[in-house]
Amino acid sequence: MSKVSNKTKIATALIGALALAGSNLVMADPLSDVQKADSKIHTEAATSQKKVDKYFDQAQDMMFEYGSVVDERESLKSYNDYVAGLVADQQATINSIQGDINGVDALRQGVVPLMFKMVDALEQFVALDLPFNTETRVARVENLKVLLNSAEVTLAEKYRLILDAYSIEREYGTTLSVKSGQLELDGKNVLVDFFNFGRVSLYAMSLDQKSAWMFNEETKAWDSLEDTHLRELTKGIRIARKQGAPDLFSLPIPAAEAAQ
Repeated sequence: MSKVSNKTKIATALIGALALAGSNLVMADPLSDVQKADSKIHTEAATSQKKVDKYFDQAQDMMFEYGSVVDERESLKSYNDYVAGLVADQQATINSIQGDINGVDALRQGVVPLMFKMVDALEQFVALDLPFNTETRVARVENLKVLLNSAEVTLAEKYRLILDAYSIEREYGTTLSVKSGQLELDGKNVLVDFFNFGRVSLYAMSLDQKSAWMFNEETKAWDSLEDTHLRELTKGIRIARKQGAPDLFSLPIPAAEAAQ
């Protein structure tokens, strides 16, 4: 009994040991699987994180690109608005010019009669004015009358020449001038210096400076000046010729007409 019992105990112990060992082997396989699964999860997590980082970077790039596109769009919009304003202004200018072009014919119809009236008025003015530079002034008027009927001269050039003639006549009234010529007196021609004091008065002095006359607008004749005025007239002539310094001089002038 004792021997069998001990053997039995030994066998039982061996069986228990083997059972325990078998149990450990059985438990080791699930743990390994868990470790493998955990490692796989970490690997996949790292891969997923890389993908997330990649998508995040792509999203950031797209956001930056979107911001650039928005800025460019705003810039282009501002430029387009500016160009649109220029186009509108140019169109307004074109419309204005077109309106002027459309009115050229009407303007021409009004300007041409005006120019003829201006030349006629200038001709009458020269005829009624003091007789200084008469040949030059009359020739200028006659030239304008010829130009008005010329097809080779533009309307603008005709108008400019008429204004130039008026400007010259205006300057005559504000300057002193001297011109040598012949004065007919008692059927004789006398060489004289014609001296006009603007349009106030017109004088003539013989070249020997011993005789002088003043034009009488009422009688259209030349009245003799007293010898006391010869010195002053000589002084005025010298000043007009730039042969003397500007200075005061005294000469008789026609009386002003009484107001009507």
